[in-house]
Formats: sequence, C-alpha cells, structure tokens
Amino acid sequence: MSYKNSIPPKAKQIPKILEIHGDQRNDPYYWLKEKENPEVLQYLEEENAYAEAVMKDTEEFQQLLFDEMKARYKKDDESLPYYFNEYWYIVRFEEGKEHPLFTRKFQTLENEEELLLDVNVLAEGQKFFEVGSVAVSPNNKLMSYSSDNIGRRIYNINFQNLETGEILQDQIPNTTGKAVWANDNEHIFYIRKDDSLRAFQVFLHQLGTDSSQDVLIFHEEDDTFDVNVYKTKSLEYIFISSSSTISDEQRFIPSDEVMADWKIIQPRIDDLEYAVEHYKDEFYIITNADEATNFKIVKTKVANPGIENWIEVIPHREEVLLEGFEIFKDYLVLEERTEGLLQLKIIDTENNTVHYLPFSDPTYTTYIGLNLEFNTEKLRFGYTSLTQPNSTFEYDMKERTTKLLKQQEVLGEEFLLENYISERIWATARDGQKVPVSLVYHKDTDKSAETPLLLYGYGSYGHTVDASFSNVRLSLLNRGFIYAIAHIRGGEYMGREWYEDGKMLFKKNTFYDFIDAAKFLVKENYTSEKHLYGMGGSAGGLLMGAVINYEPGLFNGIVAQVPFVDVVTTMLDETIPLTTGEFDEWGNPKDKEYYDYIKSYSPYDNIEAKNYPHILITTGLHDSQVQYWEPAKWTARLREMKTDQNLLVFKTDMTSGHGGASGRFESLKEDSLEYAFLMKLENKIDGK
Repeated sequence: MSYKNSIPPKAKQIPKILEIHGDQRNDPYYWLKEKENPEVLQYLEEENAYAEAVMKDTEEFQQLLFDEMKARYKKDDESLPYYFNEYWYIVRFEEGKEHPLFTRKFQTLENEEELLLDVNVLAEGQKFFEVGSVAVSPNNKLMSYSSDNIGRRIYNINFQNLETGEILQDQIPNTTGKAVWANDNEHIFYIRKDDSLRAFQVFLHQLGTDSSQDVLIFHEEDDTFDVNVYKTKSLEYIFISSSSTISDEQRFIPSDEVMADWKIIQPRIDDLEYAVEHYKDEFYIITNADEATNFKIVKTKVANPGIENWIEVIPHREEVLLEGFEIFKDYLVLEERTEGLLQLKIIDTENNTVHYLPFSDPTYTTYIGLNLEFNTEKLRFGYTSLTQPNSTFEYDMKERTTKLLKQQEVLGEEFLLENYISERIWATARDGQKVPVSLVYHKDTDKSAETPLLLYGYGSYGHTVDASFSNVRLSLLNRGFIYAIAHIRGGEYMGREWYEDGKMLFKKNTFYDFIDAAKFLVKENYTSEKHLYGMGGSAGGLLMGAVINYEPGLFNGIVAQVPFVDVVTTMLDETIPLTTGEFDEWGNPKDKEYYDYIKSYSPYDNIEAKNYPHILITTGLHDSQVQYWEPAKWTARLREMKTDQNLLVFKTDMTSGHGGASGRFESLKEDSLEYAFLMKLENKIDGK
C-alpha cells in the first residue's frame, strides 16, 4: 500500500501530571486542548494532510461512492404534509440546493404555497449553517427560527412577520434553538446555555423589546440537570422540564397566562422519572414510580397533580418496556418493546378493546408519528427495517385498515427489496446473557470466512439502535459486505434493566457484549477476524476504543466517529460540556471507586505497546459533545505506542461539530471516506 511512503505526524510531548486519589497520570498530549494555539491547529492540519495522502489511492473511488449515494435520493424531495392550526406544513428540497425550504398552504393542499423560510439564502457564504427550529405563532402571523453557523449547537433566534415578510429587530443569542409561543402571540419562551453548554435557564421574551430585557423564568442551579420547554399537544399548557439521567421535575402554566405562577407536578426525587401530556382536565404521565422499572402510565387531575394523586392507567410489566404513548379522543396508543422489538398497541377507550398493529420483518423499528389532532380515528406511524425504506402509514384505528402515505424512494439504480435478506440472531455473552444481533446482506452474498462484515454498536444512555433502512448502506451491501448491529447492554433494547446493566460500575458489560457478539459471528462463519470491522460514534467511539484495547486482534479495522475516549480527564473537568450531567451515566471520578473503574477501561488511559487493527478516526473542530482534543490525543498516543504498520488515519472537519457537515448531501462525503477506508482494507477500491 502506498501509505508506507508517507510519514505520519508526530505530536510533541509536554509532560503534564494529573493527580487525584493519590494516583498520578502523565498526559503528554494534554496541550492539544489549547484550541487557540497555532501549534494545535498545525497538528490537526498535518493529520489531515497525512489522511489525504494515505487515502489518495481511494479518491476516485470516494467520488464514485459519493455520486452513487447521492443518486439514490430524490433531488426535489419533500416531507409528508401535516395539518396544524388551519395550515398544511411541508419541508422540501429543490434540485441543486443543499438546504431545505419551509413552506405552508392554507387549509387545503390545492392552495398556493407560501414560502416561510429558504435556508439556502440564509446559508449563502457560510461554511456551516443549520436551522434548529421553525415555530409559527398561534395566530399564524409571526414566525421564529433559529440558526447555528459554527456547528457548536448554539443557536440565535430571529423573528419574521409572515404578513409583510419583514425580519423583526428582535434577536436572541446563545440559545438551544427552541422557541415556544405563548397563546398571546407576543411572548416566547426559550432556553439559554451556560459556559459548559448546559441548557440551564428559561427566559420569557416579549416581541419588540431587546433580549437584554428578557425575564428569567427558571434557573436550574443543579449542574447535573438540563432544562427543556414545550407546549402540550392540547396547546393549553406550557411546561418546563428539568431532567437528569435519573430524575425529572415538571412545572407548568396555562399557555394563555404567561405571568401565572408555575406549578410543579411532582418535586424531583432521586430515581423518579416522569413525563407529562394533557387531555381535558387530566395529565397523563409515563413514569417509573413505585419501582416500575419498565415504566407505567398514570393520570391525575390538573388541579391536584402531585404523586399522591396518581391513578394507574397502564400497569408496569416485567417483560414489556413502555417507551411512549399518544392520546386521542377515543384511543390511547402505546409504544411497547418486547424481546427487543417495538410494537404499537391500540386501546379503544370507549369500549375498552385492545389490538396490535401486525409487523412481519424479523428485525425492524416502528414509532408513533406526528399526530397533532385529538378528535380523529387516524394514527400516523412510521415503519422501517433493514430491508424496507422508511415509510409513513395512516392507520384507521376503528376500521383497522392501513394506508401508505409516503415511502422513501431509492433512485439511481434498481432497488428490489427481495434482493436483501435480514436476520436476527442471539449471541451468548460471557455471563450467559443473550445479546441480539440484527443483520442484513445481499442475497448473493455467501456467509464464509472470506466475507467482510461491519459490526455497529453504541450501548450508552439507554439509547437503542434499532434496525432501520439506509440508502447509504446499500453501497456496502452491494459490494458483498454483511452489516450487523449488536444490541448491547447500555441501550434499552431488552428493557430498562438492559440499560442499567451497562452503565456506571457495570459499563464493561457493554464492551464485553460487543466483543462476544463479534466472536459469535466469527464462530458461526458469517466472517473471520481478517474481514471483521467495527464502527461506532460518540459513546460508540468509546466502545471502539475499549474493544481494541481488550481484543486488538479481533477486528481487521475499526471506524471511530467523534469518539469519547478520554473518559477520566473529561469526567474530572466540569467546565467541559455535558460532564456534570453525565455522572449518573459513568459515575463521578472524584469518588475513588468510580475513578478506578473508569480508569480501568478509558481507551486513552489504556493504550499499550502492542499491535492494533487498522483505524479511521473522525472528529469536528467545533464539536460540542465530544471535544476535538479527545480523538486528537488518542491518535497521538496510538501513534506513539502501537507496534504495527497498520493504517491509523485521523480526519478533522475544521468547519463542523458533533453532527458532521451541514447540508443535505455534504455528510455523504464522510460516509464515502469511511466506506472507502473499509474497501481499501478489503482491496476493493476498483469501483466494483
């Protein structure tokens, strides 16, 4: 391979002793945190130049992949229209443009389109531009919209008069991007971030006034909590939710009384989680109260909402995780997860009958869609699987009939669902737990020791990676790859306990599950170690880092996207975004027990002088979730310590953040680089 003629960058070392609990760690690459230091930027640019040199022989192939992926998407696509407050709302894309247009039509879809916002105009001349939210006032005459032009997820809120097109002078900086209109059409609630980018204050802004005069409504002083603000589906109440990993507190006012006193549903208690929706004179609450590990639904009168007045509606069940619900006039719809698979349960509250929507794929995901109307028998829901493109259906809950409203189109090549096969298998972990693995491959792909297989994993925060369709992934499947998802502990695929058993002092179960799933795939002859690859991003990047420290010979290559790999140092620095809010996920290393445990698996702290697989690492300079210096330090130490000649490629997007490049198709370039890296290792960069 030509990369051997390129000399990898070598970051300088400056001794830095970090000490706590009587334990010393030397971090010679600590200086890479100095974002304004020209030497830091120079090092990142040198790594980018090296990455370009190493991947030079794949440039044509990357372009082929990019063109191939882009060709599968409709260039002039638009969202499924939804009706709200007398208007149909549509988000659409025009051919040749990277950004969306937000539009609406009055009462019927036959009426003339009204352009609310053309993001392409706003994004002109910007290296990065993203709209966070668009919100129309209750009288339909005004609009707020928020935007971020750095990639740091810090948004400015602007306002427009929809009758005249005038951009109002009001501008609110440093927000989460969300704006909630009060019913008087004059006030909006929004959230500010602190220096660590924690959402911590809710303000009230009156149109026509300077944002410096805005009224502080709520200040969350506990730095392990974040705040959110939202309006109920009924539009009658505005809520402020304050949440940590394991606790919630919800307060509310009527939407038409902005100066009313805020009432708390139930004051925060450790390990009490709850979320609220409103219907008539009652609040419906999903909660884990009274040891309802997999959650239950209760209701209570608006006038007396405290926990002592909660009445059970849907009981807790050991075998069923309750993930969400939707209220209609005569129906209650539940999102339930059983044995890893989501189901939609329809309860007719008038005659007390129950039925489920039928699904047939061996592995899939479904979810309640956007349902803004109360008085209807129609449910919008989404469905996708590893072989079926994302689809939105309308289900008549009375007649029990289903109508397809919109399905993601796959263009550019003949896509036939029957050409692809999906499976769900169960790998046995070292402690006897059964770990589900979802797989998809082309029907012409044989399972053998020569078959390349990409295994994806995440396993943190209770976030479940369900089986869903990907246009982009077809470029792997059509070239003989098997794609697999390991539904490891730390997610909630098998229920709430699946999450609890993969966090804090049980975090290593996440890594062991992934390793054991990979070994099972090799044992069952789906692939071999020479053709096995791993991929994960953010906390999934932590997974990749830990796995290659434990089992460096198990994978031929890994892709670590924006990886969280410097766990000890980050969790000891409370000025870094998200740190304090995550003590309930990882533990607080100021406690020696957690320090010792985290240090024992933190990827950066456990690099050794040994052979590692081929590695591709990506990050964004403005990343607000995982700071760029974590993967930079990790790369530098791997270069220093590893004893092999395998590829180590580190790519920094100098214009973006945690979510990658902005624009509809720009992110495909990142996908193309990752896939070209895998194909290079498989000697398959001839375009076939």
